[in-house]
Amino acid sequence: MIAANHNPKPSELAFVPFVSVDDMMRNIRTIGVEKAIVGIAEYIEQDFLRWESFDKKPRIPAHAPQGVIELMPTSDGETFGFKYVNGHPQNVREGLQTVTGFGVLSELSTGYPVLFTEMTILTALRTAATSALAAKYLAPAGSTTMAIIGNGAQSDFQSLAFKEMLGITEVRAYDIDPEASIRLARNLADSGLNVTICKTPEDAIEGAQVVTTVTADKKYATILTDNMVGSGVHINAIGGDCPGKTELHKDILLRSDIFVELPEQTRIEGELQQLPEDHPVTELWQVYAGKAPGRTSDDQITLFDSVGFAIEDFAALRYIRDLLPRTGHFEKLDLLADPDDPRDLYGMVLRSGAVDDNQAA
Repeated sequence: MIAANHNPKPSELAFVPFVSVDDMMRNIRTIGVEKAIVGIAEYIEQDFLRWESFDKKPRIPAHAPQGVIELMPTSDGETFGFKYVNGHPQNVREGLQTVTGFGVLSELSTGYPVLFTEMTILTALRTAATSALAAKYLAPAGSTTMAIIGNGAQSDFQSLAFKEMLGITEVRAYDIDPEASIRLARNLADSGLNVTICKTPEDAIEGAQVVTTVTADKKYATILTDNMVGSGVHINAIGGDCPGKTELHKDILLRSDIFVELPEQTRIEGELQQLPEDHPVTELWQVYAGKAPGRTSDDQITLFDSVGFAIEDFAALRYIRDLLPRTGHFEKLDLLADPDDPRDLYGMVLRSGAVDDNQAA
């Protein structure tokens, strides 16, 4: 007989810290956007410095004409992490986000998750942190002006990251939709950045030491042509992040020293799609570790061919996990079954039914 008064309430083992979108916004507001970006960048650099400890593989994609869904897994031998993320540029026409995501951290020893979180906002923060961290090693010293071509959801975070981590004070903004640039300028009005809305990409890059391209269309595009790029600049190319999608003319790549996250992934998804498979590149972890040079001369063109990599998400997840005890902005999600006897999962289901029947009576 099943005891009707047995109430199988979940134990603490059943709960996983869950960070909702509302919780994430509360966490970020508590510490400030710029401070969060700097903190995530520090975690990314720490994890890149232990590069050889990680599982490294290109992300797992599912492509459709409208966009892509990707899984981005990695492990450092103790903790496993993954991100689910999509990229659907046409979504914005339907009032939907181009990029959404969520992520998980788990103990490798037990398989139990220790964090479940939204990653739409967190991806925006970690992408900006990754860009600014790379620029610390690659951009001209004393850079003050950044052109940002493509003024969608990522542009605000990029601008704030470069202000905080590189000392950028001037942002020259261009988008094919002028309303996007107006929105960017409005959002950054109290940031300490001077935002100039430009009518053409050529106007935007005038006087800029850093050029960020962050457009969304899933197609081979030429946002920058070779004659637009002078010597000595750093290009932060973010938009080319899946097969069949680029932003830069091939000749720019041939004039640049190219820096990447994981070559095997970037050659499939980044600007490197346009070049032979043996074209030389430098891995960023080697630059951070002092094993390879970054910027070496004033007239050098450096290009960060950014596609996003799982270790960056892993670092961002670690940052949020470590932040939660300080902020308290999370929920306890009843996610894991925890029967009294690990072998008696079915018995737990039966007992829960008996409790429901008793309460109904």
